[in-house]
Amino acid sequence: MNGYLNYVAKRFGQFVFVVVTGVTLSFLIAHFSPVDPVEQTVSLLTNFGATDPRTVEVLRQSLRELYGTDGSLLSQYFLFWGRVLTGDFGPSLSAFPTPVMTIIGRALPWTIGLLTLATLISWVIGNFLGAIAGYFRNSRAIKLVGLFVMALQPIPTYITGLTLLIVFGFLWPILPISGGAQLNLTPAASWAYISSVIQYGTLPALTLVLVGMGGWFVSMRSLVSNIVTDDYVVYAELAGVPSRTVFSQYVARNAMLPQVTGLALSLGNVFGGAVIVEFIFNYPGIGKLMIAGIYAGDYSLVLGVTTFSVIAVATAVFLIDILYPLIDPRVKLG
Repeated sequence: MNGYLNYVAKRFGQFVFVVVTGVTLSFLIAHFSPVDPVEQTVSLLTNFGATDPRTVEVLRQSLRELYGTDGSLLSQYFLFWGRVLTGDFGPSLSAFPTPVMTIIGRALPWTIGLLTLATLISWVIGNFLGAIAGYFRNSRAIKLVGLFVMALQPIPTYITGLTLLIVFGFLWPILPISGGAQLNLTPAASWAYISSVIQYGTLPALTLVLVGMGGWFVSMRSLVSNIVTDDYVVYAELAGVPSRTVFSQYVARNAMLPQVTGLALSLGNVFGGAVIVEFIFNYPGIGKLMIAGIYAGDYSLVLGVTTFSVIAVATAVFLIDILYPLIDPRVKLG
């Protein structure tokens, strides 16, 4: 028990280090960007006519306090950490005065739903095909399928997404190519709205599945190829155990544990968003929100999204680290 507690304490220290480093880098990158959120807001508010200089100066000072850009860099840094701990990143510049966390809360369910489903589908398909390819190595049909899957892996995500958009959006227009659901539908637990979400999410999800399953295929095939040469597998085959039983109970089952770990890590990354895919299909997730914030020079929104993503991913990895020894007793706790 003491060994496990020491293991958790070490992983927690790594978690704190990752969070502090990631949040600090996010703060510094946003702070040293050429866009000044205060001056940009003042410019927008005074764009329609002359304004008294004293009023402008009072406005400028109020905005500095609002965005946390008043004082020295060190004081801004500590003020920012106070906002991180309270979950208050202030108002969004591009959607003023809506709070940043409100905007993130609206986009987060779309990203979690899309990436979780796409990750699970690509994991299942990739591992299933990889296990078959690693065990039944002499099958020509499996080799052709493997070549197809591996050929998709190095293709950039944006190429796959644009190809699907052109094919199913223009050449054979059977699926919507922009948005998350029909604009005239109110979000509700109704079949009309759910079916609309499924239709609008099909192309983004298919893009992620086609790009992602190649990695699972290669790693699973490699694991199975190593396991089939182990003594207990060879003995089971020589003893006349049916191939299906050897494949499912002796080979695939033992090869799944590292893949389950990889799946957990991949699911932790869903909070970062699929930036390219969401941008291509105008999907209302965290990735698209980040790009919109960068284009608009939305200081608070960019900081909020990056900080939230860093903390969420680090938390997911930390939970995986502390749970994995309970799943696999072979993990050393030292």
